[in-house]
Amino acid sequence: MQKQLQNLEYLTKFHILSCIATGGMGEVYLAEQRGCHDFKKTVAIKVIRGDMIFDQETLDMFIGEARLVADLIHENIVQVYHFEQVHGNYYLIMEYAQGPTLEKFMERQKFIIKNIPVDMGAFIISRVARGLAYVHKKRDTEGNRLKIVHRDVSPSNIIITYQGVVKLLDFGIAKAINMKVPNEREVLMGKYPYMSPEQARCEITDFRSDLFSLGLVAYELLTGKKVYEVEDGHNLLQSMQKPIVPPHEINPAIPLALSEIIMKSLSIEISKRFSSAAEMREKLEHFLYDGGLGPTNERLSQYVKLLFPEAKKGKIG
Repeated sequence: MQKQLQNLEYLTKFHILSCIATGGMGEVYLAEQRGCHDFKKTVAIKVIRGDMIFDQETLDMFIGEARLVADLIHENIVQVYHFEQVHGNYYLIMEYAQGPTLEKFMERQKFIIKNIPVDMGAFIISRVARGLAYVHKKRDTEGNRLKIVHRDVSPSNIIITYQGVVKLLDFGIAKAINMKVPNEREVLMGKYPYMSPEQARCEITDFRSDLFSLGLVAYELLTGKKVYEVEDGHNLLQSMQKPIVPPHEINPAIPLALSEIIMKSLSIEISKRFSSAAEMREKLEHFLYDGGLGPTNERLSQYVKLLFPEAKKGKIG
């Protein structure tokens, strides 16, 4: 355990249980917040990785994330409870969303069943779009649009809880209108296979960049194939010169209507994408529910537990 976590345990009412995730700049720990009369609440605590705690840029991003997500309260967003500083170290106290990331979900999916039921995949994407719609429309206390852009919508930043709730997390490289961007240009951040063209070109991004990234996630979830199998920006920009094969041509089980929704979000020309995440969510929900009953959180919960039977036995967090 990092020394900074030992300080947190010693000086606060948090008890660290285990490390549950490691990312580019941070680590996430499972912990218990303890109070009087045997009160216990399970939380997740994000800290800066030990080898990066003296990097000022990383620290600024971490503080920026905390300030940005403080007032984001939505079913499809992992909620932040508190931001703590102890002996010069910073801790982000968050909701513990118990379940696999979409990345792990897709890995298990391919291993066990191969293709996800189309309606279930569309439901997952619609829930992410619902969370993004809330984020993109968020206003500050004076009523001004914050114009938040997540900039890292990817399978590893989406969790599906064992209760069937889809949640977007990790706003570590997100930006808002009131955050400074060096030289009025973007810094290249994010994961190459899930970047929008404007993001890959280090141009100024808006909410439509997130919709492109979500389209890339949807494509992979429903076809089992990434649109861009790349590991660097140069190859990504080259790959973007080629037309995208519509998803229904790869997976014939995908109806044309759903394929068209995904392809619209993947328009290289920004103005041809959806006008908002809310519009994309609405189109997905029309596809899912216009014919009658469609997927629910309960059905998704059952499906997640089918893929992860160890969850029923309490063997995984």
